[in-house]
Amino acid sequence: MSIRFKLAWTFILLLIFGITAISSYSILFIRNYLLSVGEIQIQNDTEWLSITLQNLQYDDTFETNLNEAARTSGYRLAVYDEDGALFAFVPYHEISDAPEYLSAVLQNQLTGGDKLILDNRSDSDRLITYTILTTDLNPARYLQVSQFKDEIYAPIKTIRWIIYTGMFISMGLVILVSVLFARYISRPILQLEQSARKIAAGDVDQTLNLNRNDEFGTLADSLNSMASRLRADSEEMKKLYEKQSQFFADITHELRNPLHTIAGSLEMLEMKDLPEHQKDHYVRTAMKQTERINRLFKDLVTLQRYDSDTYFIEQSVFNLPGVIIPVFEMYYPRAKEKGIEIETDTDEVWVKGDPDKIEQIIDNLVSNAVKYTNDGRIEIRYKKKGKFVEISVSDTGIGISDEHLDRLFDRFYRTDKARSRDKGGTGLGLSVVKSILSAHDSDIKIRSKAGEGSTFSFQLPAEPVPAK
Repeated sequence: MSIRFKLAWTFILLLIFGITAISSYSILFIRNYLLSVGEIQIQNDTEWLSITLQNLQYDDTFETNLNEAARTSGYRLAVYDEDGALFAFVPYHEISDAPEYLSAVLQNQLTGGDKLILDNRSDSDRLITYTILTTDLNPARYLQVSQFKDEIYAPIKTIRWIIYTGMFISMGLVILVSVLFARYISRPILQLEQSARKIAAGDVDQTLNLNRNDEFGTLADSLNSMASRLRADSEEMKKLYEKQSQFFADITHELRNPLHTIAGSLEMLEMKDLPEHQKDHYVRTAMKQTERINRLFKDLVTLQRYDSDTYFIEQSVFNLPGVIIPVFEMYYPRAKEKGIEIETDTDEVWVKGDPDKIEQIIDNLVSNAVKYTNDGRIEIRYKKKGKFVEISVSDTGIGISDEHLDRLFDRFYRTDKARSRDKGGTGLGLSVVKSILSAHDSDIKIRSKAGEGSTFSFQLPAEPVPAK
C-alpha cells in the first residue's frame, strides 16, 4: 500500500470521524439544551397557570375556561381537590394519564413549603410540575402541568436533517480534498525517502534540493545536515579509534614497567646468599610497584563508573573538615619528612556532595602537592563565597608550564613522564578529580607558574549547619 493511499484514507477516516463526533455531540448538546429550556419554561408557565386557575369561578364555564387555558398554553392540566382526588383533566380530546389521587408524600411536600415541584425522571416520557393552589373561588387545591418530552425535542428533527445533510456534503468534499492533498504531501516524502535510502547506503555526499519553505524543506535541510554530520562523524570515529588505541597502549605501557620491576625484584630474591638489606630493598620495591598497579586499577574503575554509572555519586550534607582532616593527618608525616610545612583550616563548614568522592579529590590533590613540592609549604583552605564554598589546595612546588595546562586533565597525560613514574604516579589522578567534580556539576580551576607552585580549587554548594 503506497504512502499516498495511506495518507488519503487517513485523512478521510479522521475527518469523517471528526465530523461524525462533532455532529453527534451537537445533537446531544442541543437536546440537553432544549430540555433545560423546557424545564424553565414549564415552571414559569405553571406559575401563571396557577394564578389563572385560582381566579376561575366554579360554575358552568369552569371546565371550558380550564380547557382554553390548556389549549392556549399547550400543556396537559390535571386539577385535584383538597383530598388529592382528580376532578378535572384537560384537554378533553386526550386520554387522561394523570393519577386518580396524588400521593400523600407529594401533598405533604407541597403543603410543607415546596410551592412548585419539578418531576423530570430519566425513565419518564413527560416533564411534570406540581403546585399548590390557594383560592376560595373553586375547589381546586393542587395543579399538575405536564408536557411530553418529544414535543420539546421536536426541533431536533429539523436540526438533525440539516446537520446530516451538511455532514454528507462535507464528507464528499473531504474525500476529494484528501486525495488531492495526499498527492501534494506524498510527492516530497517520496523524494525524501529516495535520498534517505541513498544516504543509508553510504552515499553521504547526497544533497537534496526541494526549494520549499515548509516542514518538508526543513526536513530536506535536516537530511543534508545529517549527511554532512555523518561525514564529520566518520572522521570523528577515526579519531576516537586512534584515541582508544592510544588509551589501551598507555594502559599496557603503564602496566609493563611495574610488572618488569616486580619480575626483576623476584628474580633477585631467588638469588642465594643475598644480603638481608638487599632482600628488604627488593621486597619494598615489589610492594611499591604492586601499590602502583592497585592505584592504577582503582583510578580506572573510578573513571569507568563515571562514564557508565548513573549513581556514580551519592550526595548528602556533610561537615567539610570531616573529609579534609583525615587526608591532612595521613600526609602530615610524609610532608614533615621532606621538610614541608602543611596546614589546613578546621572551622565547621557544611556542604552538599559525596563525602567519599570529595575525600578522594582532596587525597589526589594533596598527594600531588607532596610529590612535587621539595620545600616550602602546602595549604588546604576553604571559605564561603555566596551560596558556595571554595576549597583549594596550594603548594610552593615545581609548578606547571603554560603549554601543559590545556591537557593537564587528559587521561595518562604527564608533564614529565619519567619523573612522574619515578614518583609512582598513574597519570589518571587529575582525570579522576575532573570526572568526580563533573558529576557534582562543578569544575576544577588551576593557577600555576613554573617554579612558583600551583593552586587547585573547586566549589561545592554551601549548606546551613544542621539543627542539633
